[in-house]
Amino acid sequence: MERTFAIIKPDAVERKLAGKIIDRIEASGFTIVGMKKIKLNKEQAGGFYCVHRERPFFNDLCDFMSRSPVIVLCLEKENAIADWRKLMGATNPANAEPGTIRRDFAVSLNENSAHGSDAPETAAFEIPYFFSALELV
Repeated sequence: MERTFAIIKPDAVERKLAGKIIDRIEASGFTIVGMKKIKLNKEQAGGFYCVHRERPFFNDLCDFMSRSPVIVLCLEKENAIADWRKLMGATNPANAEPGTIRRDFAVSLNENSAHGSDAPETAAFEIPYFFSALELV
């Protein structure tokens, strides 16, 4: 079994799409081992996205991720990282496959409804950023 980290981003939560996205997660065979709704401040968003600190979009990303609540999840299944990334679709929803979360729900490249770990090392940083071991069941 592998674990990955996911976020249902502010644009999707604001439009009340979280339930539809969670349904797709469970229908795709993932077990949700951790889930909570939180409101990030800019500093917390910046800490999470610290790998992008030098990129020109960093401040806009932190503003977006802290503007309203998000739902953070820890997902588990065989090949969880690759399978979650496939279910999300391409970062740019215009390039995402039909039936993916980003193709069906994203507003734009910047407001693309979902985040997911891209590698085991990333998941190893992202999961404990939001969840203690006691919160994962």
